[in-house]
Amino acid sequence: MSRAYSRRDYIRKIPASKIVQYDMGNLTDEFPVKVSLVVKDPTRIRHNALEAARIASNRLMQRKAGRMGYHLKIRVYPHNIVRENPMATGAGADRVQDGMRKAFGKPVSVEAVVKKNQRILSIDTTKKNFLDAKEALKRASMKIPVSCKIVVDKGEELIK
Repeated sequence: MSRAYSRRDYIRKIPASKIVQYDMGNLTDEFPVKVSLVVKDPTRIRHNALEAARIASNRLMQRKAGRMGYHLKIRVYPHNIVRENPMATGAGADRVQDGMRKAFGKPVSVEAVVKKNQRILSIDTTKKNFLDAKEALKRASMKIPVSCKIVVDKGEELIK
């Protein structure tokens, strides 16, 4: 999926991303296990879906592993600008509106263009908190508009 045409010189105000932070938890320690959320199909994920996934997974990991028991990282950034050409409705709308003439649209949000098998979220944790990390990624996948799978990147021999 290629990036959409978005000449930034025509777009006056680019909407801000709602994602508050990309790294959460313990940023200093090295963890033996790494689990990631992987997208099965190429898609575009809006910034509010990424933020909802971050909140869902971070809340569970904070409750189960504590503040210093994990490292959660969002691995995609919403660059793409989504534009919308709003259509007027109601009485007299046909006299007000141009239809598809000059239909460049106003920017409404930003989205991340994601390829097939690309990692969206990653959680580094201990062997003890592996199942909690897996559950956190499962909850995050429910907020993403495409089917996802959970992959163990590091420490597969520790889990079995």
